[in-house]
Amino acid sequence: MNETRRFPLRIVDGRRLAEPYRQTLKAGALIVDEEGRARRLPRFFYEIDSWLTARELVLAPNFQLHEFIQTDVREAPVLHGFPRYVPCALVLLAAQLSIFRDRLGTLVHIAANGGYRSPAHQRSRAASPHCWGTAVNIYQIGDEMLDTPEAIDKYAEIGRQALPHVTIRPYGHGPGFTDDHLHLDLGYVTVVPREAAGEEEWGPEEDGA
Repeated sequence: MNETRRFPLRIVDGRRLAEPYRQTLKAGALIVDEEGRARRLPRFFYEIDSWLTARELVLAPNFQLHEFIQTDVREAPVLHGFPRYVPCALVLLAAQLSIFRDRLGTLVHIAANGGYRSPAHQRSRAASPHCWGTAVNIYQIGDEMLDTPEAIDKYAEIGRQALPHVTIRPYGHGPGFTDDHLHLDLGYVTVVPREAAGEEEWGPEEDGA
């Protein structure tokens, strides 16, 4: 008999968390992207109880949870300790990165502040896919630093071949920026796990908060 294995992290409705977390995560709220289009933030999150859990939990082959949640003082203070919360779509991002790594045949290093960032993070401008847990900034592949246009272009092309549906571009794109990372994102993807609360538990007065 096949047994269904449950994901080891607890699923939480971000709208039901304590007030400091609600203000930081803005679960289910609408924010505007750079093109002026409204995007709804994730409602459901995985709860991480400790750094040890983040270090030990494998999200996808060759990627552990802690790699996606390394931030500095620019993150909201409530997320400096534990418990911490990450959008459930983070598992999809890890799966895509696993495909990318298989194509490369070497390690893929995610930058600090380059994985999940809350809407309250100082680098969260407009509706950044980082706030959905669906974007990463990569600063090194194997022993090679991505600090030249040639290195970034080389790995960007490999990424586009391996993941044709994923947005891949230099990090820091635009006038006045230095391209020194590779940015990958899945767009504004939200995930509702099977065990999550149903919509009937989300009162109409909360819609559009």
